[in-house]
Amino acid sequence: MRYLNEADIEALAVGAAILGTGGGGNPYIGKLRCLQELRRGRQIPLIGLDELADDACIVSIGGIGAPIVSIEKLEEGNEGLRALRALEAFSGRRVDALIAGEIGGGNALEPILTAAAAGIGVVDGDGMGRAFPEMQMTTFSIYGHRSTPAALADERGNVVLFEHTASEVWFEKLARSTVVAMGGTAVGAEAPMRGVYVKRAAIPGTVTQAIRLGGLVLGANRDHRNAIDLICAEERGIHLMDAKIVDLQRHLRGGFSVGELALEGIDKHAGSRARVAFQNEFLSFERDGVEVCVPDLVVILDVDSGHAITTDVLRYGQRVAVLGLPCHPLLRTPQALAVVGPTAFGLEGVEYRPLAR
Repeated sequence: MRYLNEADIEALAVGAAILGTGGGGNPYIGKLRCLQELRRGRQIPLIGLDELADDACIVSIGGIGAPIVSIEKLEEGNEGLRALRALEAFSGRRVDALIAGEIGGGNALEPILTAAAAGIGVVDGDGMGRAFPEMQMTTFSIYGHRSTPAALADERGNVVLFEHTASEVWFEKLARSTVVAMGGTAVGAEAPMRGVYVKRAAIPGTVTQAIRLGGLVLGANRDHRNAIDLICAEERGIHLMDAKIVDLQRHLRGGFSVGELALEGIDKHAGSRARVAFQNEFLSFERDGVEVCVPDLVVILDVDSGHAITTDVLRYGQRVAVLGLPCHPLLRTPQALAVVGPTAFGLEGVEYRPLAR
């Protein structure tokens, strides 16, 4: 077990934005809040999966809603703690540690903030290895865990408890409707899991993965090196394209930020054109057919710095680098592809072809 420090948090925010594939919420505010907790003297243990007791009580926690809303709708600060305490009161169990539902974006930091307030640790893993837009798209749900009972909390002090839903998809639908009523964002705590299940179903080591990725980018910026090449080498990824955004369609639909951007190649990719579809996160990269799609990661970075560009801050004229990164094997099983593969996002006729790991 190790304890997170300020350098870890700085790097985590950068790396989590990369793994967020455009979604998960902007990690900047969460980073500032985590740094504030550390400066108050809070210690935040990072617990490896192999360190978990089989009977430990683990709760997945994270923000829910459209990332674009969070630009103007700031959290009050204790939403995660209120959701956690409501779930503990209902279940009658004290939670031993928290884990991220998704490592992408601001949701990598949400369990750290709540763990600091609750005086418990954070597990080095998550349920996606990236970010996905819907709550049932975690490996926890895919491999048999029921997310209810669960609690949602907003910045006004509202806490909504879901005792039971008919399925994971129904929980997503009902929770999404509640979040829309709450103003577009909320923080949720889902049903406790035993340590033995988390060790089997979680994607391992993703907090340290994000810290490592962020450290590469920050170091490259400091040393005037090419961060994009380092990311591809670290993650065995593909540098698909350097491009300029020449068109952008984006709107809110059902609590999601959805749309598509058109890219025109620059530098060595001049003359090529491509399109990227997104639903909170980037779903597919299409150039002479779909080359990369979910569950593999389509990542869009600033072409000069290597820092991630999220779907909420895309704009016409941005110069970007597009990368394809392979997902974890837990997302590539037939069971997982039914939930997070291309057809689950309406990408009809698209066959998933895994990127080499």
